[in-house]
Amino acid sequence: MLGDLFGNSDLIMAGGWIIVLIMALTFVMWMMILDRYVYLWRDRGRAVSRKFALWQQYSSPDPLNNKRLRAALTGQFLEDSRRWIGTIQVITAVLPLLGLLGTVTGMIKTFDVLTAFGTGNIRGMAEGISQALITTMAGLIAALTGIYFANDLEERIATEADHLAGRFNEGFADRGNGR
Repeated sequence: MLGDLFGNSDLIMAGGWIIVLIMALTFVMWMMILDRYVYLWRDRGRAVSRKFALWQQYSSPDPLNNKRLRAALTGQFLEDSRRWIGTIQVITAVLPLLGLLGTVTGMIKTFDVLTAFGTGNIRGMAEGISQALITTMAGLIAALTGIYFANDLEERIATEADHLAGRFNEGFADRGNGR
């Protein structure tokens, strides 16, 4: 059944040009999501090591300077890690609106058929209703997946930032400077 649903080009055509826009935005969103997961899986360790090396190089006996340095290094790590997260969140906010636009255009198409033919053209009415429902479904499903994975990425990044801050504190204590 799912193979019929997603493998059917008639379904895509029934959604009109808006479904193509939803699919394109969903593709872009997924490329960004995958980019962040690959970063966290492959490059995160190197980024943490570089920040910790900078911490060891520039930390001093002055606790206020160390606090500022820790905040700056953690902020840089968060900025690097959160690349695309804001864009992903914007796309997830836009996708349901595109689905709603598809709903409106589908209903306009249905009302045009009703105006021209009355209730005598069931196929034309079904086409408009189909466009309305398909675009709504596509926009909502794509947005829900984006919301889930954007939140998951945010949690993972926050955990890594906490881990980095913990390493800074350990490195500071190892130097005999206390916390």
